[in-house]
Amino acid sequence: MTWAQALLDYKNYMLIERGLSDNSVANYSLDIHKLINHLETNKISISPIKISAEILQQFIFEIAKSLNPRSQSRVISGLKSFFDYLIFEGYREHNPMEIIESPKIGRKLPDVLSLSEIDKMIVAIDLSNAQGERNRAIIETLYGCGLRVSELLDLRISDLFFKEGFIKVTGKGDKQRFVPVSSITENYITEYLQNSRNNYTIHPKASDIIFLNRRGNSLTRAMIFTIVRNLAKQAGIQKKISPHTFRHSFATHLLENGADLRAIQLMLGHESITTTEIYMHVDKSHLKQVMHSFHPRSNY
Repeated sequence: MTWAQALLDYKNYMLIERGLSDNSVANYSLDIHKLINHLETNKISISPIKISAEILQQFIFEIAKSLNPRSQSRVISGLKSFFDYLIFEGYREHNPMEIIESPKIGRKLPDVLSLSEIDKMIVAIDLSNAQGERNRAIIETLYGCGLRVSELLDLRISDLFFKEGFIKVTGKGDKQRFVPVSSITENYITEYLQNSRNNYTIHPKASDIIFLNRRGNSLTRAMIFTIVRNLAKQAGIQKKISPHTFRHSFATHLLENGADLRAIQLMLGHESITTTEIYMHVDKSHLKQVMHSFHPRSNY
């Protein structure tokens, strides 16, 4: 088995059997490409079935010179998954990555915007600009519904169930969930759809996509990042933020105001509650408030 064939089969496995998104498949594939490049550079001719732990250790040692611990850990995890797949398919009996440990990394807490900072960004939007209503709806939807960028870009008019108070979101692995939508988010989306978007010459393939560029086509991830960073600068916000910051803020503000972790998990579309639990560490004041409110010893 060649590396090219193994990688192609692995991609198909991730897409079809595991149902991973294109972005996830691309990231996992990149880890394998790094290993293949290392083997070619060092003139090491060995198949994925025969490669040893010693060769892989040398590869990890080399990438450690240019990657931070978090990135190293991601590559190691990606390679472990690849060799697990080869074992699953019967090509190997053992995973050569088993003896290779990931570097110790602290759990990075997400940056969070306050409600006043989010309001400042919305106020900073120039509504006289042709894209003003769209950008306001984008910011409010990211924060009001806690969406990932990919979910925002894929949001469709047919996904809006405003009468029922929900939007349908297609998340990782094409898994769908319904997220409650507030009246202010609904109003901003509706104003954009009825006003600005109606003035676009819309590309046929994008006829159901909500957020479009000025040419009537789908927006890109890079454009969303640019919109967010420009608005943060205009609002005088010094924090280093991205579109994902609104998702973190959504979850943190819900927790601070009494939402239970299971409900937040469902709205964010997290498969595991442990992913959602990171928000328990963001604001210690909320935990103290819960302690004082509900523990029987707090009255003594």
